[in-house]
Amino acid sequence: MKELNYHEEQKINNVNKLREIENNLPAFVKTFFRGIEPVTQSRTRIAYAEDLKVFFDFLKENNPEFRGKNMADMKDPTILERFTAEDIEEFLDYLKLYENPEGKRLTNSEAGIKRKISALRAMYNYYHTRKVINENPTLQVRVPKIHEKNIIRMEPNEVVEFLDTVESGKNLSKKSLAFHEKNKTRDLAITTLLLGTGIRVSECVGLDLKDLDMENDRINIIRKGGNESFVYFGDEVHDALADYLEERKKIIPESGSENALFLSSHRKRMCVRNVEVMVKKYAQLSVSSKKITPHKLRSTYGTRLYTETGDIYLVAEVLGHKDVNTTKRHYAAIDEERRRSAKDAVKLREI
Repeated sequence: MKELNYHEEQKINNVNKLREIENNLPAFVKTFFRGIEPVTQSRTRIAYAEDLKVFFDFLKENNPEFRGKNMADMKDPTILERFTAEDIEEFLDYLKLYENPEGKRLTNSEAGIKRKISALRAMYNYYHTRKVINENPTLQVRVPKIHEKNIIRMEPNEVVEFLDTVESGKNLSKKSLAFHEKNKTRDLAITTLLLGTGIRVSECVGLDLKDLDMENDRINIIRKGGNESFVYFGDEVHDALADYLEERKKIIPESGSENALFLSSHRKRMCVRNVEVMVKKYAQLSVSSKKITPHKLRSTYGTRLYTETGDIYLVAEVLGHKDVNTTKRHYAAIDEERRRSAKDAVKLREI
């Protein structure tokens, strides 16, 4: 049997996860997910499924027609016509504070509420455009306005402090230092790669040995959306990877992880959670005033690249953004600073 790569395994895991969630949703929703499969990623469909489950759990709790009914038995999507814009607004108000079926109290931010109304709109739109239902009340509901947040990123001196901590393990406990000594070359390779290329953490852990081209200083990654792309790196990344590769040659991986570039302490392919925990550990020791995650390392790289080049299209291409407007939204504040600095660049009269 052919060994699956990381991305193929993720696809299988996502299919199984979606099917598991679907078992707790009305039967007709499966048609919706099959219909949108060609134009959405598996993670998007899982997010939709999780958000739709919250909606139908809300109905079971608050709507007399749904109370006590088995969702899996509901096969007719025309039931969606029974809900009005007012019902949807009641659901959005419910999202501010509610208990899930396990009794855990939950809240939603503006972004969380917007995401759930987006999932509802997608489902209603699917059946409405196919003339299965006659009304789409979600279009009458206002979406919460998302207030922009500042990008959290590390300043140049903080990057130096962070990488020095990864390399030296300073401020770690004696017990942690032994573990650090065993993994510091790998940890430095990963953090330097993330900070030196801006790749996503999922792209990082998905790397195989064959994806690394040390002669041309580049990696071949599978981008979000499934496209392949070469990402180039500089000397600091090259050196960190070269040191790690020497150690990697001495490790005998567990079955199924033979091709993985980065291995955990258990000699298995590292997962996203492994890297998140590792970055958090070093960040708390070096940049404790900021909540640094792997994504913040990506933001740090994007900021530095834009500051150095001023080329938003280059930043978008290197970061793998399909739409340059996504990049512009993230780095608008920096662009504003650059425009402000232009006020003194042109002298009308030399004094």
